[in-house]
Amino acid sequence: MGCHDAELSIVVVDDKAISELNRAYLKREGPTNVIAFAMQEGPFAEINPHLLGDVVISADTCAAEAGKAGLSMEQRFFQLLVHGILHLLGYDHEKSQQEAGRMEAKTNQLLAVIGVEPISWPD
Repeated sequence: MGCHDAELSIVVVDDKAISELNRAYLKREGPTNVIAFAMQEGPFAEINPHLLGDVVISADTCAAEAGKAGLSMEQRFFQLLVHGILHLLGYDHEKSQQEAGRMEAKTNQLLAVIGVEPISWPD
């Protein structure tokens, strides 16, 4: 991926906590599976150029999604972690269909490296 050495925080929370973050920072209601807070953008990005940011994962939603998909919680957790890290690196599936395809391809490439089931994204 051409990444330099970097640092990130991984935070595992419950649905209540991620709902609060979702509302406060994304203006969205309810729980979500993963939120990424990038530290490489904005007015303070130069403070620590090696700090990518934070990936926050809801253990509750992760477990529910794993069960629905027939995956182990560990597999779903790694899918969400890779997804969050890619957001920190500038990938954004919400920008366009083209960007969504690019992010899906990179996600599945990385998941294959660590031996985790690929993600099947809705069209």
